[in-house]
Amino acid sequence: MAEYKEGTDHETNKQSFGKVATSESEHELGQNGAFVRQKNRFDTPFGDGEGELPVEAGRYRLIWASICPWATRQVIALKLLGMEDVISVGKVAPVRTENGWEFSLDEGGVDPVLKIRFLPEIYAQTDPEYSGRATVPTVVDVKKNIVVNNDYHKLTNYWETVWKPFHKEGAPDLYPEALRGEIDELNDILFHEINNGVYKAGFARSQEEYEKNYHLVFNRLDWLEERLAKNRFLFGDRLTDSDIRLYVTLARFDVAYYFVFHLNKKRIRDYENLWNYAKELYSIPAFKESTDFESIKKGYILGDRTENPYQILPLGPDVSVWEEPNNRTEKFGPLKELYR
Repeated sequence: MAEYKEGTDHETNKQSFGKVATSESEHELGQNGAFVRQKNRFDTPFGDGEGELPVEAGRYRLIWASICPWATRQVIALKLLGMEDVISVGKVAPVRTENGWEFSLDEGGVDPVLKIRFLPEIYAQTDPEYSGRATVPTVVDVKKNIVVNNDYHKLTNYWETVWKPFHKEGAPDLYPEALRGEIDELNDILFHEINNGVYKAGFARSQEEYEKNYHLVFNRLDWLEERLAKNRFLFGDRLTDSDIRLYVTLARFDVAYYFVFHLNKKRIRDYENLWNYAKELYSIPAFKESTDFESIKKGYILGDRTENPYQILPLGPDVSVWEEPNNRTEKFGPLKELYR
């Protein structure tokens, strides 16, 4: 797998309509005003080797938030692979509170398995000396009641490989061995220039850093637009891990990044191939069921640490357009049934 040089959890600073809010993420700023992600804390891999996390059905609980692209791609992968009964899933509210991610969506405001109200509680229980942020995605070992992994870079790869004995019959091979080198290479590009690129533009504290990353994002989107003119998915006619990683950013672009992160050169719907590609992915149940546009807007715009003092949530953009037909079947033939 590719070795990433930077990365951590989804940064949850909320934004106003036109001004980036300040919060505890200020320590992730370089002297030149650049946004630099800190590293993940819990990165023990799954496997059968010494010191690795045992691959065991019913042992782990994945905590996610529908605002978060890093967490959402875990849920998409689990659904595509048919592992929803193998890994239990808990969900926090999209607007992070001053006490951290909150289980306010659950009855009584408490996670029914972990019996906690705020995600930082399980982090403190795991490591009382831990001073970082409690992040999503988080994987908890429910036997030991401790956090064991929040390495969103590699989590989908674990679901796709060492957890293969628990895949449903006919599950797609999202990380085929013959393509892993190419997938890792593209995933590295997607992380630095798309997934995290939007944050590097949105959290920049200098005009120079903002402009550099603004161009970085749109130059790569133009490149992807050309690639998807010739290929149904990023690797031809087969859906892979890379498509999941690209999709979660595309799904958030027009409803949040375009105006919140000042990435306003184009919307995704202004690209013919990227837009039709995104709509086709959205038509696949695993993607659609994991995409909550209203929660995405709330997560980026509301909250008591935003510079949106009246907590006004914009009514637009119109997300019903995601339901409109796409042209990928016309260009590439019927979508394979295994993705349905």
